[in-house]
Amino acid sequence: MELFILSVWKENLQMSSNNTAIRVENISKRYRIGSQEERHHTLVGSALKLAMQPLRNARNLRRLTKFAADEIESPDIVWALNDISFDVQRGEVIGIIGHNGAGKSTILKILSRITFPTNGRVVIKGRVGSLLEVGTGFHPELTGRENVYLNGTILGMSKTEVDRKFDEIVEFSGVAKFIDTPVKRYSSGMSVRLAFSVAAHLDPEILLVDEVLSVGDAGFQSKCIGKMQDVASQGRTVIFVSHVMQAIRNLCDRTIHIDQGRIINDGPTQQVIRNYLTGDSENQIAERVWGDKHTQPGNSGFRLLGLRILDSDSNTAQAFRTSESIRIQIEFELDKLIHEIGVGYDLFSADGSMVYRSYHYDDIPEQWPEIQLGYNRLECVIPAGMLNGGSYVIRLCVLQQDIKWILNGTPELSFDVEFDHSRSPFFFKLRRGVIAPVLEWKRSS
Repeated sequence: MELFILSVWKENLQMSSNNTAIRVENISKRYRIGSQEERHHTLVGSALKLAMQPLRNARNLRRLTKFAADEIESPDIVWALNDISFDVQRGEVIGIIGHNGAGKSTILKILSRITFPTNGRVVIKGRVGSLLEVGTGFHPELTGRENVYLNGTILGMSKTEVDRKFDEIVEFSGVAKFIDTPVKRYSSGMSVRLAFSVAAHLDPEILLVDEVLSVGDAGFQSKCIGKMQDVASQGRTVIFVSHVMQAIRNLCDRTIHIDQGRIINDGPTQQVIRNYLTGDSENQIAERVWGDKHTQPGNSGFRLLGLRILDSDSNTAQAFRTSESIRIQIEFELDKLIHEIGVGYDLFSADGSMVYRSYHYDDIPEQWPEIQLGYNRLECVIPAGMLNGGSYVIRLCVLQQDIKWILNGTPELSFDVEFDHSRSPFFFKLRRGVIAPVLEWKRSS
């Protein structure tokens, strides 16, 4: 840890004369997977375990972070990052994308000094504001007002500076009515709105934002994107991690794709997103099934069993014509009834544009398919003649309304569509636009 901090201090002197805000050099981070503790079925055994617990905890903590020279490769060691290097220039807005577990959040934690790398070094020039998790840095027993001042102090701001920004922070967050209420009584959406507002308004020179924006509603997400654009236009630096490709496209000129702890692609956003959505072999499948209960995506109440793309004959398929309908099938189990659950998906085109989002409750309540305790299977039909020719990606979305995401953006499937559907003699090839519906036209009287 001392060597890491020293390298940052020394390198800051060298960086002061150039425009580099962040330098990441050969960063690696490894963790040890914890093992299951021995269970005791006698009173004496349980008492001895309790007495030895402090020593055991200290030993286990050391074991998780300390590694022998011959432990480079071991079944219980996971490399979250493996030899990552990149530079970020002052005023640059960079997106980081990748599957869950790719290492995106680990990078932000290292840049925020929450954790330190196993190997390599990071050089940062400027004050960092970060929003990595819902309510990051908030004390649940303190009010929203008190937490604004607490976070401001953590970011190195004086009370006078926070006073000057306070009204603007509260107005942006939309929680003015509850600003003197303890944060523990906030919803996750309220917490993230206030946390983001604090991080963005207290003039950080470098703003780090993780996927937490997905907690807010669409209106607030749009406000956040606008605020980050304002921050960037003032010459400050933004690093944005998200599964929402449209947000990445709207905000970032440059994007880094990470997979299994390594940089796969680093370049113009449009190109990187296109390669991510269509060039990853993991995406190029039309069916995913999870038979092992321990690996099924979800949480304690919702477990995903299968996700499929089917043709009209109920066969798994990945290639369609625009004249054919496409069926999206979702299998899952509910271990407990979840109030106001929404099961749906996002559809993206190959360039990362979001085509639409659909949930099982799109129609009037009388038309909603029943979701019950235990096994469920839902299907959604993309009608023939709707999509244009091209490549598409399905990303699953499951949420409990106004409370939390259960799944957001993963897992995913892909399929291709070949243009063939127009009966017009003037359309013999691909039409312009993401969709290409054959609409009814009439002479108006």
